[in-house]
Amino acid sequence: MKIAVTGSTGLIGTALVSSLRADGHEVTRLVRHAARAADEIAWDPARQTIDAGKLNGCEAVVHLAGAGVGDRRWSDAYKREIRDSRILGTATLAEALTTLDAPPRVLVSGSAIGFYGYTGDRKVDESTPPGDGFLPSLCVEWEEAALPAEEAGIRTVFPRTGLVVARKGGAWGRLFPLFRAGLGGRLGSGDQYWSFISLHDEVAALRHLVDTEGLEGPVNLTAPEPVTNREVTAAMGRVLHRPTPFPVPAAALRLVVGDLADDIVGSQRVVPSRLLESGFTFAFPTIDEAVRAAV
Repeated sequence: MKIAVTGSTGLIGTALVSSLRADGHEVTRLVRHAARAADEIAWDPARQTIDAGKLNGCEAVVHLAGAGVGDRRWSDAYKREIRDSRILGTATLAEALTTLDAPPRVLVSGSAIGFYGYTGDRKVDESTPPGDGFLPSLCVEWEEAALPAEEAGIRTVFPRTGLVVARKGGAWGRLFPLFRAGLGGRLGSGDQYWSFISLHDEVAALRHLVDTEGLEGPVNLTAPEPVTNREVTAAMGRVLHRPTPFPVPAAALRLVVGDLADDIVGSQRVVPSRLLESGFTFAFPTIDEAVRAAV
């Protein structure tokens, strides 16, 4: 199968491209510079330009590009960058796909569990409406930006990804060095739910969305049983054989990461109802298994 991927140099994109190529698929990567290799297509999400003709013949497109939510402190300027990188990129890609003589049969267009906002200890799934705040409104706009592809008859799926457990990259990649040094601890009260997924299962789930005909709309990519930050802390300590004595107060988090602190100490108990109903099987469903897989 010929598959186009945006965000191919990110944590998830790198792993996805490697997995697809290992199984013999032809992967074309959308890059934000002049194409220098046969497997590259130039695009510029900020300027909303793309070399669309080279997408002809792709059977699937997986769109993962966007500024990292946990990469730096949330200033007003960076929040605009987070938003624009997703909305403009998705709109550019979706509109380009509608112009093709041979459009893909499926667009897997990234989203996030930030859609649900704060849920406390209440379990939510894809039937739950959006929450309030920056991330929920962002996710709503992000998904709506793919509307041209949906209206053109392209099967469009929105993987609402949770916290990806990986040793390097993403928010979790910043936790491993702290815990290895014996400086890890719960964040805030520790009672907030974290809806996680191993990197292995994230990649497998994305491929499942590509391959499963009839599956469209939002699909939560999270492990079956979310756990509290307190349980995450205990699991990291067990797997890495390190003490976890240092709780981090919410006020200290806000000084370091700005508004992102509200989401770190907030609680999202998200379950993957549609993913499970579609027959997907998790390789690493528990937090201990996910952390061991990352190590």
